[in-house]
Amino acid sequence: MQPTADRLAPQPWMTAPETRAVVAALTADGTEVRFVGGCVRDALLGRPVKDVDIATPDRPQRVMELLARAGIRAIPTGIEHGTVTAVVGRTPFEITTLRRDVETYGRRAKVAFTDDWTADAARRDFTINALSCTPDGRLYDPFGGLADLRAGRVRFVGDPEARIREDVLRLLRFFRFYAHYGAAPPDPAALAACRALAPLLPGLSGERVRDEILKLLLAPEPASVVELMRDQGVLRQILPEATNPARLRALVTLEGVTPARLVVGADALRRLAALLEDSAEAAAAVAARLRLSNAERDRLVGMIEAAPAVSPDLDPQARRRLLYRLGADRVRDAALLAWAGAVAAGERADRPGATRQEVEAWIGLLETAATWVRPVFPLKGQDVLKLGLEPGPEVGRLLAETEAWWIERDFAPDRAACLARLRDLAGQGR
Repeated sequence: MQPTADRLAPQPWMTAPETRAVVAALTADGTEVRFVGGCVRDALLGRPVKDVDIATPDRPQRVMELLARAGIRAIPTGIEHGTVTAVVGRTPFEITTLRRDVETYGRRAKVAFTDDWTADAARRDFTINALSCTPDGRLYDPFGGLADLRAGRVRFVGDPEARIREDVLRLLRFFRFYAHYGAAPPDPAALAACRALAPLLPGLSGERVRDEILKLLLAPEPASVVELMRDQGVLRQILPEATNPARLRALVTLEGVTPARLVVGADALRRLAALLEDSAEAAAAVAARLRLSNAERDRLVGMIEAAPAVSPDLDPQARRRLLYRLGADRVRDAALLAWAGAVAAGERADRPGATRQEVEAWIGLLETAATWVRPVFPLKGQDVLKLGLEPGPEVGRLLAETEAWWIERDFAPDRAACLARLRDLAGQGR
């Protein structure tokens, strides 16, 4: 494989002392190594590079020896498949021996090590991920990935159907990468393969699907790609509850226009809630299917449940009661969801767009949530017991009734007033 005429200019991650130390260790005996995959792709686009991956023809055991000789910590994270992780300070580097596929089994493959850089690149999913470069910036592009990257084309390496059958997750990865790197129109061959093989998607694990969906939703404009997935029959295989791309599109817009001081920003779980139908049961089903954590499930369901109760028309006292009951984070999420729903509804011909006053009211509600400090109810169960009651359900009931009275009075009564109310309630109960 010959290098292209293009070069990757020196990048901070390429010239960092940690990177230089790993490269020096791996090339100490003259072996050629290259940066591969995402770090090369993103550097060419001027995007931040998160992870640095390195390929080498040396076998994993040899990689371990070279790193140890240089005093670099080496972790055999996937040594049977040729992967070793080097750690310098707090910076990890994934180092993988060149490989070629012998057999594939969906998410797994039987591989053989090789010294053929083109054969290794042919294992990549997309041409833009098959780029590599030497430590001094010489670029290698065996499948036209550089032109695709510049044109916003997301193409499979080789035959799209064959690549997807090797690993069905690549079907979802196509839409995710198209959302982050693609420009319309999508590659016809890739789209046809995704459409034809969409019925294979239910065989993927929930965790794999979840990761791809959440990453896709963090794209700058995910709604159009979600609609594309719907039109190609992909969504009904993995996320049939995703019926609200218009609300998702509105939410993404609101995230970009809310004042910076509110620190709203993109949030994958909130965007997922916007995309789903307005049903707590549907949200719970999605959470189970995507294997969300308990905390993520509760947040997803809570947003959808709370959204109908949130309105910019709430008076200040009603806002404080809502914040006390739901918490600032949930009110913020529900407000954004409700606002996005209102914006999406405003796209209809029978509803005019939001007025400036409505926008200011929504922002005011978000301001309240951002600055609200939760008041502390001044009584505890011990205060009820001191009245001579035995431990039991009655203690909780009296405490809850007193707290409800305190909330209705806008949290103003102090401890003495709350104790007096508690004594009245206890006396009435007796």
